[in-house]
Amino acid sequence: MATTRLDEDEVERRLAELDGWRLAGGKLRRDFRFADFSQAFAFMTRVALLAEKLDHHPEWTNVYNRLSIRLTTHDAGGISDRDFELARRIDRLS
Repeated sequence: MATTRLDEDEVERRLAELDGWRLAGGKLRRDFRFADFSQAFAFMTRVALLAEKLDHHPEWTNVYNRLSIRLTTHDAGGISDRDFELARRIDRLS
């Protein structure tokens, strides 16, 4: 998959195709809320396995039942195809 940084117009166009994701601080971001910590951690585990398979790892924070995922491609200096692919796959898990 390309690691070329997408321009702002392309990011906005693709962002409109994703549910729950937004642009924040130059990164794709989605916040999740689960019933409890165990469910949040189980989801994080599924995302971690997926990210490892794609060799593209999210930035994330977890506090109890809340999870915030941020995606950017450091090698590209911004958002790339890889971020949108990972976001789509994360959406399939949720």
